[in-house]
Amino acid sequence: MGRKITGIVFSDLGRAASFMSLDWVQSSLSDKLGFSPYPGTLNLRLETESMRAAWRQIQKSSGIEIGAPDTAFCQARCFLVEIEGKHQGAVILPEVEGYPADKIEVVASVRLKDALKISDGETVTLEFLG
Repeated sequence: MGRKITGIVFSDLGRAASFMSLDWVQSSLSDKLGFSPYPGTLNLRLETESMRAAWRQIQKSSGIEIGAPDTAFCQARCFLVEIEGKHQGAVILPEVEGYPADKIEVVASVRLKDALKISDGETVTLEFLG
């Protein structure tokens, strides 16, 4: 793909941390992505229509499917990314009705806010790989 998307860092509800800590999530992501993700996500908001359009285009590709062990959890797709040209990671797209079209959740093997020395309101650029 080689597409770049820039979003604004924001804090969300904090639900991702408990989900990302589940054993089946950790093992599934580790197997499919090639790294053990930090138990949490970096949330980005896509502020412009051009960024939202680029994200919609990327979502048309199949990505890497992450299956849930039962119907209590949603399925997801992942897309490999390079974060700020410094870290490998993936965007996780939960397949749930009403998921915000302007939100991207990023996982990596490190806590990205610490590793990139960033906070809410700053911009982060992702390059989609593959």
